[in-house]
Amino acid sequence: MEESFQRIYEKYHGDIFQFLFYMVKNREQAEDLVQEVYIRILKSYDSFEGRSSEKTWIFSIARHVAIDFFRKQKTLKQRILETFDWDRQQIKDLQPMPEEIAAQNEELQGIYRSLDSCTVDQRSVIILRYLQGLSIAETAAALGFTESKVKTTQHRALKVLKQHLIDHNVREEGILKG
Repeated sequence: MEESFQRIYEKYHGDIFQFLFYMVKNREQAEDLVQEVYIRILKSYDSFEGRSSEKTWIFSIARHVAIDFFRKQKTLKQRILETFDWDRQQIKDLQPMPEEIAAQNEELQGIYRSLDSCTVDQRSVIILRYLQGLSIAETAAALGFTESKVKTTQHRALKVLKQHLIDHNVREEGILKG
């Protein structure tokens, strides 16, 4: 098992971290969740039957870890109270990583911010399909969806992202013109 675990770590660590980071948008939290993924892999590796690829099995575990995290989250109101800097009257900048990941690419940064407007399922599909490069079949296996549900969820997510980007551009143009 030790050799298998080391191989899994070396092969998938970056992908698991990136997936969880895009899901939770916090570097430290993503690192903690990656550790939870590895704990679950260790506990269940012997029961992995190979019905799906190892990669989709691991992403399925990562998705469930993210969902568990969201279930444990505080209410939105509590999160806002914690993230608001009352002295400066502005929201604290808690996530410096989007700019690092986007490598100064404004369009990618806009898409990254737009992911917040998606549901958890939509965000999962977009991350696995476009950031991790999984096929529709692999995404379906990782998420426990049918291929049809992946296609529908992807279509809806892209519509949400497109509308969010359009709305954002309209707001920015209004600000720049005004």
